[in-house]
Amino acid sequence: MPTAILDNRALISVSGGDAEHFLQNILTLDLDKLAEGEARPGALLTPQGKILFDFLISRNGADAFLLECRADIAADFIRRLMLYRLRAKVEISQRDESVTAVGWRDDSSTSDFDSTGWLRDMRFAEPAQAWRSYEAGIDPTETLAGWHAFRIAQGVAESGVDYALGDAFPHDVLLDQNAGVAIRKGCYIGQEVVSRMHHRGTARRRVLLAHADGTLPDTGADIVAGGKTVGTLGSSSGANALAIVRIDRVKSALDAGLPIKAGDAVLELTIPAWATFTFPETAGPEAAATDEA
Repeated sequence: MPTAILDNRALISVSGGDAEHFLQNILTLDLDKLAEGEARPGALLTPQGKILFDFLISRNGADAFLLECRADIAADFIRRLMLYRLRAKVEISQRDESVTAVGWRDDSSTSDFDSTGWLRDMRFAEPAQAWRSYEAGIDPTETLAGWHAFRIAQGVAESGVDYALGDAFPHDVLLDQNAGVAIRKGCYIGQEVVSRMHHRGTARRRVLLAHADGTLPDTGADIVAGGKTVGTLGSSSGANALAIVRIDRVKSALDAGLPIKAGDAVLELTIPAWATFTFPETAGPEAAATDEA
């Protein structure tokens, strides 16, 4: 099975008698559903409901958690967590000399990763599977390019390469689809906006799979149909990429038979197989569009 070492990740330890209660009250995911041996996605939001920090979280013994995030945001993430700690009995620190290894496969056959030390990355739905390890001494058998090709093919977006922190709602990047957002667990920072978008069905920006007929431009390029911007291009691997788009505008373009392009490349856009949302049956008027939608 292929493995790779990620060179831009950091581990934040959160431990203490109040650790679970503290995190449950500020993060988007429901920690009651986080089992041993799992790494689940989540986010810390602004009060306006946009993603301030994204991460993967796992249990690390009794009353302790590891939050894996981008290395370049770790210090700011810790400062924000400390701001919310107040009098809670919680210790927050960055683990020194942390290592993040990943392993993956695209079918459901028996895996070498079902052993101690590997965490199941719950962003990936079967038959695709992925694992993470924070233990040193794992020899990579693949390049980072191989990992990103797998991640892109499965429709799993990450901040920094697919979207900017502070610019996306959880629904935009499918956290509502992979249990990175809890709708029924109660209050957390930004929960009112997230809940309103969910119950009103107003989420219109979504991650789609993009396949190009032609050479893809750089990440961040506008995706255009009929002279109007419908979204932006995320990370790419060969002819495949992720796209964060307004699915109502994509629907309008598809209904009208308009080509959808990024630069000179014509795109075929599809919904990831594991996602439960669909294109709207009819596209609403442009005048009704809002940033929240």
